[in-house]
Amino acid sequence: MWTVKVVGLGVVALSLSLELFGRLLRRLRPAGRILNEVLFFPTEMACVEHIFTPSSPHSCFCSLPHGKETSLSRLLQRILSASFSLDLCVFAFSNINLRRAVLALHSRGVAIRVLTDKDYAAITGSQIGVLRKAGICVRCDVGSVYMHHKFAVVDGRLLITGSLNWTLTAVQGNMENILITEEPRLVQPFIKEFHRLWMRNDPARYQHSNDQKPAHVTTRTQCPVNHDKY
Repeated sequence: MWTVKVVGLGVVALSLSLELFGRLLRRLRPAGRILNEVLFFPTEMACVEHIFTPSSPHSCFCSLPHGKETSLSRLLQRILSASFSLDLCVFAFSNINLRRAVLALHSRGVAIRVLTDKDYAAITGSQIGVLRKAGICVRCDVGSVYMHHKFAVVDGRLLITGSLNWTLTAVQGNMENILITEEPRLVQPFIKEFHRLWMRNDPARYQHSNDQKPAHVTTRTQCPVNHDKY
């Protein structure tokens, strides 16, 4: 029980630290330069390799157009702008390029937390298992309804939200939208919502709750880890 309390206090302290640091960054930013951006999908087909290898912009020789700015390239750039944290809350995650962006941040030492839907984490093509294998902290919502959010918070200051699931179909085939903003009045509620869901789906808390139940009482299972499906 003490372990659960200590872990819970640690998560609260981390969330507060990220929020305070985000506020400090916003204060240091010149006045009148709050970012607001809207992206629409489906995106145009174009190579995005230069975003992942900016030091070698001409290293890819695929047949797709090169050096072309698209909604996907803008989204990747905003995600990769993270300096110290990325909180991602997404229903479905199967897009390879978005997975590459998250793994690139992880390799740079950015603290990443991913919250996703329990059922859709196990579908064929999901990248959640890949993130877990890489050591990224992932929690699955254990509620009785779908965790249908699609938003990310970068460095506690930048919100990315909209209708877009992080899937190939959504990026290339659906009519979707993304809003990107640094407006504090919009960012802060999403920070609080992520913290609420993250704490609610703490495995230690869930396990402690199960330990108090009679043997015949069952609850929704934890996030499955079937690496054969990823």
